Amino acid sequence: MASLNVGNLGEYLREQRRQAQLSLRQLADAAGVSNPYLSQIERGLRKPSADILQQLAKALRISAETLYVQAGILDERDRDEVETRAVILADPSISEQQKQALLQIYESFRKENAAEAEAEAEADARERSAATDGADAGTDAETHHTN
Repeated sequence: MASLNVGNLGEYLREQRRQAQLSLRQLADAAGVSNPYLSQIERGLRKPSADILQQLAKALRISAETLYVQAGILDERDRDEVETRAVILADPSISEQQKQALLQIYESFRKENAAEAEAEAEADARERSAATDGADAGTDAETHHTN
């Protein structure tokens, strides 16, 4: 299973490198890794560390999280957030400052929605608990009444 992820990572890296119009040697130099090592990663023979993935992401100007998902380091459930961030970071029509502002707004919305969801879950749990306590009290009253 891990080799499958490594293969997907290699294919993904190769495609990103080609889109960036970089040769294998150019990307290896920019990321600070050896040419043979990068070749092995692209062919699915090596699984790089998170640090190497971060260096490659920086050289390719993509998010490291995207590579972490491809490598199986980051949970699949986080893919939507990662992809949203990657799209923002990859957009050539906006400046780096605008990208950071968008990411900050996006993160603040996610935190706000998570806090609201948590508050709703707590309120639901309290309601269920109160309903259960009420049902238990009714059962207790019947028990006492029967005796």
